[in-house]
Amino acid sequence: MVLLENDSFLTELTRLFQKCRSSGSVVITLKKYDGRTKPAPRKGHTESFEPADNKCLIRASDGKKKISTVVSTKEVIKFQMAYSNLLRAHMDGLKKKDKKSKSKKTKATQ
Repeated sequence: MVLLENDSFLTELTRLFQKCRSSGSVVITLKKYDGRTKPAPRKGHTESFEPADNKCLIRASDGKKKISTVVSTKEVIKFQMAYSNLLRAHMDGLKKKDKKSKSKKTKATQ
């Protein structure tokens, strides 16, 4: 997995979307990130690790290539605006719902 800066992450994400446009999918995950590189111990060792500020870890993958970035609280607004514009531009490949199955359910309940 490649940890990128925020701007380079968005450009690589654009390339992933364009690559998977005709076939394939892009999986994006977001989670809170406290800055640890090692997992926390389960029992016994009670370290009081306090992160300096809240961060968000964003990962994207097309099955072959994985990219990720860490967004700090200071950069959230700027990153969110660019990220939402990117998603709007590339969310046109979604399939529409099948309306036939909906009409069959209404006839069965009558």
